[in-house]
Amino acid sequence: MIHIHQGDNLEILRTLPDASFDLIYIDPPFNTGRSQKRTRLRTERDEDGDRTGFSGQRYRTTVLGSMAYADTFDDYLAFLQPRLAEAHRLLKPHASLFFHIDYREAHYCKVMLDGIFGRESFINEIIWSYDYGARAKNRWSAKHDTIFWYARDPKNYTFNYDNIDRIPYMAPKLVGPEKAARGKTPTDVWWHTIVSPMSKEKTGYPTQKPLGVLRRIVRVHSSPGGHLLDFFAGSGTLGDAAEEHGCDCVLIDNNPEAIAVMRERFAGLPVTFHT
Repeated sequence: MIHIHQGDNLEILRTLPDASFDLIYIDPPFNTGRSQKRTRLRTERDEDGDRTGFSGQRYRTTVLGSMAYADTFDDYLAFLQPRLAEAHRLLKPHASLFFHIDYREAHYCKVMLDGIFGRESFINEIIWSYDYGARAKNRWSAKHDTIFWYARDPKNYTFNYDNIDRIPYMAPKLVGPEKAARGKTPTDVWWHTIVSPMSKEKTGYPTQKPLGVLRRIVRVHSSPGGHLLDFFAGSGTLGDAAEEHGCDCVLIDNNPEAIAVMRERFAGLPVTFHT
């Protein structure tokens, strides 16, 4: 079951009981200092179209709409701190928090998370690396996000090693055919493309994260029947991964456009809405 709440996440979090979630993943606003916007397009073959694609074929694009939100905070850490304190309270003894951020605020957030969870509860810094988009000409192009993993109890947390998806060896001839066929487990650097603009997965929401990244977190760090939470839900990707894995999921967002996207994304699934 997916439970979707629209409203101020801090107010909603304060109504939830202690130690009620097996896994929390959040992808908060990154405090980029600018508006985050995505425009949805429909592309059709048309010899008189406005753009050229593969093999010189012509296409016409139609703008279907756009979504945006302001990503600027006067005091970003003051905004996050009480919400992360609630996240700590809501985790079950064996549960974990996965906090998704980018390079602008990662170091400040790490220090704050250490203060809330304790430095001993920090397990991993995961780097999600992708290779898409424009290239900078005056610096190294930023093509990664950071995901901090904190365990509620660093000596007792869920880590289903056998559920880790395998990836190809970069030099398969060096390990032999048996190992090459089985593949290897990923490290703390995860190579995964962004959500393709042409993918069926694409919702059009500005900050949508790939299902493949969330699927890995959910399968390894929760078990079927578990209770999951994302209180910056956006397009609701955690709900998708949770539903695949047989988990319940609570999704919270105050943006009406996010709620509309999730209504469409989860149409036909058992969902409750709370406003």
